[in-house]
Amino acid sequence: MTIYNLGSINADLVYRVPHLPAPGETISTTEISKGLGGKGANMSVAAARAAARVVHIGAVGPDGAWAVDRLMEYGVDTRRIATLPEMTGHAVIAVDDAGENTILLHGGANTALREADLAEALEPSREGDFFLFQNETTCQREAAEIASRQGLRVAYAAAPFDAAAVQAVMPLLDLLVLNSVEGAQLEEATGLAPEALPVRDVVVTLGADGCRWIETDSGTSRHFPAIPVVPVDTTGAGDTFTGYLLAGLDRGLPMAQALVLAQRAAALMVTRHGTADVIPDLKEVQDLRF
Repeated sequence: MTIYNLGSINADLVYRVPHLPAPGETISTTEISKGLGGKGANMSVAAARAAARVVHIGAVGPDGAWAVDRLMEYGVDTRRIATLPEMTGHAVIAVDDAGENTILLHGGANTALREADLAEALEPSREGDFFLFQNETTCQREAAEIASRQGLRVAYAAAPFDAAAVQAVMPLLDLLVLNSVEGAQLEEATGLAPEALPVRDVVVTLGADGCRWIETDSGTSRHFPAIPVVPVDTTGAGDTFTGYLLAGLDRGLPMAQALVLAQRAAALMVTRHGTADVIPDLKEVQDLRF
């Protein structure tokens, strides 16, 4: 099967800092690096490195050919990535000595996608394929409607979080992935706890506490403890988790087994500095011993 991923493509400018800056504070950085990023690109790379067939749907600017080439090197089908007049999206990321981060994001070409491009990109899809998307592009609702009509399984990573955007696509979702803060924000906006959402499978990531899977049809909930590691950089860990989760489900793994695989990949990811360029491959994840 295939995972069609509507997602952002960014240049990540990563700065190491002794601590995250407070309002009005100026601090010196200790390192700088530039690499491939964007939540969408990260998820595509993660799923491809987990041995899934991934078609990335997105856009870059005239300055973004290097990003498309990098995605292709990682095994992602890039033929549905458009080149638009807008500059390629980018993120400025500060990472402190504890591995925590703060991010400034400019959408660029990610926010100039057109519905006609999405319909064309999804035309070859088959019933049972996955459609994955997140909140860093335009035309999310339109693309999800097309995917749902064509019989794809629709999965949404609700980040960066926007309650209105989640509510707009929720009736179309088969799988929703969000963290505990996003879950609380969505509950405040809708009055619905994760267990009551009209989505069959809800996965709530809990950071150092692992994750929780809620199967709303049966009303069951299961907690998966975190894998203990010492983090050096949490950037991209959630995207790695989501990409591996979708790849596992696409291969036919039961949800519980796919979640364990995703947790292992995310645990390995936080021990590395960087984003898409350091996402582990499937053999590394399977060989990992904690």
